[in-house]
Amino acid sequence: MNSSIILFPFCDNQWVTKRWEKPHSCFRKPLNFCEVLTMPSIEVTNLQKIFQSKRKAAGLGGSIRALFKPEYSTVEAVRRLSFQMEAGELLGFIGPNGAGKSTTIKMLTGILHPTSGDAKVLGFVPWQERQKLAYHIGTVFGQRPQLWYHLPAIDTFMLFGKIFEMDDRTTKQRIGFLAEAFEIQDLLETPVRKLSLGQRMRCEVAASLLHRPKLLLLDEPSIGLDVVAKQHIRDAIREMAKVENVGVLLTSHDAGDLEALCKRVIIINHGQIVYEDKVSNLKRKFLTTKLVAVRYAEEVSKTFHVEGAETLKTGQYGVKLRFDTHKTPVEKVLSHLTDAGSVVDITISDPPLEDVIAKIYQTAEYAEMESAEPARSHEL
Repeated sequence: MNSSIILFPFCDNQWVTKRWEKPHSCFRKPLNFCEVLTMPSIEVTNLQKIFQSKRKAAGLGGSIRALFKPEYSTVEAVRRLSFQMEAGELLGFIGPNGAGKSTTIKMLTGILHPTSGDAKVLGFVPWQERQKLAYHIGTVFGQRPQLWYHLPAIDTFMLFGKIFEMDDRTTKQRIGFLAEAFEIQDLLETPVRKLSLGQRMRCEVAASLLHRPKLLLLDEPSIGLDVVAKQHIRDAIREMAKVENVGVLLTSHDAGDLEALCKRVIIINHGQIVYEDKVSNLKRKFLTTKLVAVRYAEEVSKTFHVEGAETLKTGQYGVKLRFDTHKTPVEKVLSHLTDAGSVVDITISDPPLEDVIAKIYQTAEYAEMESAEPARSHEL
C-alpha cells in the first residue's frame, strides 16, 4: 500500500505530521447506474441516538464528587426517526436548534453510530461501510471547513483528487467545470484565509462535488452569508442537481434555501418528525393568512378599517392589512378596499415562510405539552 508523509494544519501556526496511506481500491465499490436511479438514496427506519453526559456541580467539591460518585444524564437526540429520500431528490431537513438535525446527518455519514435503528445511504450502512460510502457522497458542514486554511483552494482540490483516486487529468478537468459552475475561477489560487465567507463556502461546496457524488449532504451551508452569496450558492447547487442528478439533503435555518432548492421538506422537533410534505403544500396547509398592501389616489383616513381584517399600517396614501382566509373571504376584503377609493396599486402576498415554520414548531410544542399533561396528572 502506497504511503507518504503529509503536513496537516493543526492550529493557525502549528502543523502536525501524519502518514497518509492511499486507501485500498476495494473501498471504492462501484455503484450500478440502474440501481442508483431506482433505489432510494436514503432509507431510515426507527433511527435513535441517545447521548450520555456526566453532570458536575460547581466548585472543587463538585469536581471531587463527580470523580468518585459520578452522576449521568441522558439526552435522546433522535427518537425513532423514519423517512425515505428518492434518488436525485432535493429534500429539506429542518428544525429548531437542538432538534437532532446535525446528529442525524452525522449518523447518515457514518461519523456517529446510532443507539438503535437502521439506515441505508446509497445501499450502504453508513457506520459499517463508511469508507466505501465516502466515495459516493459529498458533505458540507457550514461551521466545519474542509479546505486548508493557509493554502489556496486549488491545493485542497488536487489533494482530494488523490484521495478519491482520480488521475491528474480528470481532476483538472473536473476543477475547471466546477470553477465555472460556481464562478470561482479567480479564487482558486488565493489562500483560503483571504477569501470572504461567501467565497469560501462556494469553494467548500465545489470541493464536495469534485468526485461526482450521487448524494450531497449540506448542513447549514448558507449560515452567516449575505443575500448575494446565498443566491450564488443556491443557483450553483440547483444547476448541479439538474445536470448531474445529484440528490441533496439540506438542513438550514433560512427558509429562502427551502423555497429556492427543495421540493419536499421534513420538519423535526425534539428528534422526531412533526411534518413531512411538499414545500408547496406546507404553505397551503399552514398558511391561512394573507397580507394586502393598497395604494390610493387620494389620502387615506387615519381611522381606515376593513371589517374582518387587521390594519397593520396606515400611511398618507396607502394601507397594509392582514386577514385570515378561513374567517374572511378574499373577495369580501377586495370589495371593501375598492369601495373605499380609487385604487392605484394593490398587492396580495403570503407571509414569509419563516412564519409558517415557526407556527409548526409552536403547534408541535403545544401538542407535546398536551400529551405530557395527562401523564403528569396520572402520576399525581
